[in-house]
Amino acid sequence: MRLADLDPQQFVEWLRHAAPYINAHRGRTFVIAFPGAAAQPPQVEGLVHDLAVLASLGARLVLVPGARPQVEARLARRGLEPVYAAGSTGLRITDAEALECVRDAVGEVRTTLEARLSTAVAPSPMAGLRLRVVSGNVVTARPVGVRDGIDHLYTGEVRRVDIQALEHRLDGGDIPLVAPLGYSPTGETFNLSAEAVACSVAEALQADKLIHLSSHAPLRDADGEPVRELTPRQARDWLDRTEGGLPEPAQRLLRNAYRACLGGVRRTHLLDRGQTGALLLELFTRDGVGTLIAPEPFESLRTAELDDIPGILGLIRPLEEAGALVHRPQELLEAQIDAFTVAERDGAIIATGALIPWTGTDAGEIACLAVDPDYQGAGRAEGLLRHLERDARRFGLQHLFVLTTRAEHWFRERGFQPTGPESLPAARRALYDRTRGSKVLVKPVGS
Repeated sequence: MRLADLDPQQFVEWLRHAAPYINAHRGRTFVIAFPGAAAQPPQVEGLVHDLAVLASLGARLVLVPGARPQVEARLARRGLEPVYAAGSTGLRITDAEALECVRDAVGEVRTTLEARLSTAVAPSPMAGLRLRVVSGNVVTARPVGVRDGIDHLYTGEVRRVDIQALEHRLDGGDIPLVAPLGYSPTGETFNLSAEAVACSVAEALQADKLIHLSSHAPLRDADGEPVRELTPRQARDWLDRTEGGLPEPAQRLLRNAYRACLGGVRRTHLLDRGQTGALLLELFTRDGVGTLIAPEPFESLRTAELDDIPGILGLIRPLEEAGALVHRPQELLEAQIDAFTVAERDGAIIATGALIPWTGTDAGEIACLAVDPDYQGAGRAEGLLRHLERDARRFGLQHLFVLTTRAEHWFRERGFQPTGPESLPAARRALYDRTRGSKVLVKPVGS
C-alpha cells in the first residue's frame, strides 16, 4: 500500500503514538538474528527495509544471519546429505566438505545483505540513506568436540567476542554483520550456530535488545494463543516441561533467550520471521507481536489480593481525606478486590488502581488511581493506567470512563475527553454525587 492510499488521520495518529518508542530506541543497541531463509527473496526486501527504518531512527544494529538453506543447497549440488547430531546438541556435523559449503554459503548471505543495504532507490526506505555494513573476525571459537559419543568435527562454539572491535564499529555509525563462523587462535575455521553467536554477541555488548526472527516464534500456549511475555523463571519452566514440549529448534531458541537474559541482556524478543513488518510492529506498538523474555522486575504489577487491602487503604485514605477520592468503605474494597491492580516494590504496595466493568454495558470505570508520594513523578501512574487499559481490551470493553475532581488535565493528556454525567451507564449515573462536582471523562478502548 502506498502512503497516498492511507487515511491521513490514521497515519498522523500512528506516528504520534510511535514517537515515544522512537525516542526510547534512539542510541540503543539491538542484536538482530535471522535465518538464512530471511536473507532470500521475497523476505529479504522487507527485512532490509525494516532494518533501514531502525537505522535511520538512530538504533545501533548488529546483524547475525544464519545460512542453513544456502548451505543445504550447496550440499545437494555436491550430492551430499546434511548430517545433524541426534544427541543433546542437535547441531550440524561439519566435515571438511561441509565446511567448504558453509564458507561459501556464509559469503553469499553476507554479500547479499551488503548489496541490499547499499541500495538507495526511491521511493523505498533506502532512499537517501547511506548504511555501512562491516564484517570481520570478531568471534574466537573452539570445537564442540565429542558429545554423546559424536565427533562434531568442524562444528564449533563461541569462545570469545571481540567487544572492542564491535563497539568501535557501532560508535562509528557502522552496522556490524557477524557471520556464524568463528576462528581459533591456531587458524582453524568453525561452523557456529547463528542463534548462539547472537546470544554471545548480545551478552558481550550488554545489548538493550536481542531479537530473533524465526519460524518458531512467537511461543504459543496449549490453546494455540501467542505468549506475549515470559520472565526467565517462566522460560525455564517451559524448557523443563516433558509433556507436549517444544520442538527442538524452538527449545534452542528459548534456551538462548533465557541465557541472554541471565547474561545481562535487557530484553529478548522472539518474532515470527514470516510476519510482514514484525520488527516494526514489535518495537513501535504498545503490545507488540512476538514473545518477550525480560528479567523479573524488582517492581511488578499484579492483581490485588485480600492481604493487600491494608496497603491499598494506606494509599487511598489520605486522598479520600483530602477530597481527591470518594470514600470507599473497606467492605466495598473487599468485595471489589479482584478489580484492583497493585504495583509492588520489594514487598510494599506503592501504587494501585481499579478497572470496574459495569454489568450490562460495554463500559468500564477507572477508579482509585493512587501512587505513594515517595514514588510519584516516575511514570508509575501512567504505567498503571496502560495496564488497566490492556485489561479493558482483554475483557472486550469498548469505553472507559473516569470521575475526578483534581486530575482532569492528567487524564486528558492521556486520551480521555470531557463529557457529562449523562454519558455514564445508568447504574453508575444513579450513584453520581452532584455535590462533589466530579468531572467525567471518557476514552474509547484501544485508542
